[in-house]
Amino acid sequence: MQAFFTPAFTRLRERFLTPLELGRHRIRNRVFVAPMAGVTDRPFRLLCKRLGADYAVGEMAASNALLWATEKTSRRINHDGEPSPKAVQIAGADPDMMGQAARFNIDRGAEVIDINMGCPAKKVCHKAAGSALMRDEALVRAILESVVRAAEGTGVPVTLKMRTGWSAAERNAVQLAQMAESIGVAMVTVHGRTREDKYMGAAEYDTIAAVKQAVGIPVVANGDIDSAQKAAEVLAITGADAVMIGRAGQGNPSLYASVYHYLRTGELRAPPSEEQIAGWLHEHLLDHYAFHGEYSGVRSARKHIGWTLRGLPGAKVFRERIHAAQTAEAQLHAVDEFFAQFSQPQRQAA
Repeated sequence: MQAFFTPAFTRLRERFLTPLELGRHRIRNRVFVAPMAGVTDRPFRLLCKRLGADYAVGEMAASNALLWATEKTSRRINHDGEPSPKAVQIAGADPDMMGQAARFNIDRGAEVIDINMGCPAKKVCHKAAGSALMRDEALVRAILESVVRAAEGTGVPVTLKMRTGWSAAERNAVQLAQMAESIGVAMVTVHGRTREDKYMGAAEYDTIAAVKQAVGIPVVANGDIDSAQKAAEVLAITGADAVMIGRAGQGNPSLYASVYHYLRTGELRAPPSEEQIAGWLHEHLLDHYAFHGEYSGVRSARKHIGWTLRGLPGAKVFRERIHAAQTAEAQLHAVDEFFAQFSQPQRQAA
């Protein structure tokens, strides 16, 4: 057991192991899957939930009504058959559009509406959305009020994901979290970087700790959490109510349950075997092809396969074969063949 399992952390751990109340939802596993564009589609969320995560936020969806019928946005807000809570993240800079987007998604079955104020991408920030909103607190207030108003009477909680600020000189996460709480936002997630940082350097957690001290609603810590030990360390530093993991879960969806296991027992869970990885990857690919269609699915699956195979013997050479596969059958056969080298009978024969 690590040194940071101190008496203070033990008390914090007891709270962490209590289900988190979010509206009408009780979330047992407080290790959340972060929304990631091009990653957290329905097949990936279902995979993470099947392997032990209880809460996963969908990809960022546009608030512009003209885009709702497009194939891209339709897929991003598709939660058919997904276990509750179904969390939809919306992005935009127009308060009325954001309110309309919230209501549109609630009417389609969204059970949580998350507001994106954390994306640092230029194409988002140039439209004054994402983390760019943090520079205009009056606009933030108008958007929060519009979205919370749209959700009134539905039982659907509104949450907010943001960064620590625009830059090191403009950290205003504490003020915005207090504003959000006063308006009726149910939970705040803070990524421990500014917009200026993008994903560079190390995340800082002091600002998240300050946010936790300043509000009474649940606060989720996000940024650079890539292991069970790091999650425990971040919880100890910030006092947060939950942690959210993004990039470290790419190709490693069992991480969410592993972190929860460690925080619950103080013991590290054995990493999944190659056979276990082969099993869930095969299922994920079948679901991925069915969701995206063969042509798009084969191409978008390449990154998931690459992430999953990281560090395995022969993976670097095998990627060339994956990129050459043009059909779902060929890609799936190649993946199954790659993992066959780890099967027990072959190991014994070797």
